[in-house]
Amino acid sequence: MKKTGIYLDNCVTSPMAEEVLEAMLPYFSERFWFPGSFISTGESTNEALSGFSHTIAAAIGARDDEIHFTSGGTLANNIAIKGLANAAKRGHIICSVVDYPDLLTNAAYLEKQGFEVTYLSADSKARIDLQELKAAIRPDTFLFMTTIANHVVGTIQPLAEIHEILSAADHKIFFHADAGQAFGKMPLKVGDYGIDTMSISAHKIHGPQGIGALYVRKGTSMGQVIHGVRRVDGLQTGGLSIALIAGFAKAVELIFNDLAGSISQLRELSDYLWARLKKKISYIELNGTEGEERAAHNINVSIDYIEGEAITMMLDMKGITVATGSACASQGLKPNYVLMAIGKNHVQSHGSIKFTVNRYITKEDIDYTVDCLAEITEELRQRSPLYNAMKNQEK
Repeated sequence: MKKTGIYLDNCVTSPMAEEVLEAMLPYFSERFWFPGSFISTGESTNEALSGFSHTIAAAIGARDDEIHFTSGGTLANNIAIKGLANAAKRGHIICSVVDYPDLLTNAAYLEKQGFEVTYLSADSKARIDLQELKAAIRPDTFLFMTTIANHVVGTIQPLAEIHEILSAADHKIFFHADAGQAFGKMPLKVGDYGIDTMSISAHKIHGPQGIGALYVRKGTSMGQVIHGVRRVDGLQTGGLSIALIAGFAKAVELIFNDLAGSISQLRELSDYLWARLKKKISYIELNGTEGEERAAHNINVSIDYIEGEAITMMLDMKGITVATGSACASQGLKPNYVLMAIGKNHVQSHGSIKFTVNRYITKEDIDYTVDCLAEITEELRQRSPLYNAMKNQEK
């Protein structure tokens, strides 16, 4: 695969694998047909889709008919959350203040429609408060939703404990999970955690942009959100690209043929990155938790006395792409809402840098990135009145 710079913002998207492109090409040309009955072209596509569904279902321990293709993770989240709410018609929802924007914006929308929402707090590592979850459950609570691996700091929520709490309620509470940053980065079988609906996306795992999937546990009641003719799926009506679905399945196949090895590779790279950062840069702090409780690809740090925006721009000039705060929720120079929710101050938030690695990143790439970052940090700190004042106090 040909590189164009060093891309360390794989939380947002990831480079498409060559094998994925090869798997897609036939469906852009001679096999462009939609599914259909009684005709060879349509039946051929039906057969192909069955195989793609099986590949993705097997990766999460689901049934083939529980996989619904969508045009991305965001639409999968919308279909699930609004679909469950439409079926319930009224009631109470629980999420958290550190959830992904898809979940929070849907929660805000449903509040305006008359639903009640409880927002759980999180600790300093971005784990939700389980005691708050227990206390928040009401007789009319019908939905709990969470972001499995936090999109900013990578913290993995305690799914087993959440499942235990929800199962102990005296009525059914649906469990929706956003797995955008978790899928392909950790072992994840929906049956182990009682997950009822879950969104996943192709382009975070070296698949194509513009395609995702929604897992819906068989028997789950879902109100229709998108109306129209069914071409590929009954939940997202209308046309979906068969080529993109083929690419999605190939990306899943590439990772899940050796999931443990893939996770190990990402964790080795991110651990190496954090070790190099600590060695080369002073006054640096890891945001979120460490080890197995963190998504394998994520390293988020706060570097004192400098602005993250300046760092990202200066690294970009050297061909290195990183993120500051949460790229999915950036609003000018406002502090990141997740970092503020876990107790970071404005300075730590503005000085945050998020690195997310992919399978094509090398240790040489990381060495170059850290060396560049160390030089940039030193240059920016020399201009910082706060840094110079601190150094003078230390003398």
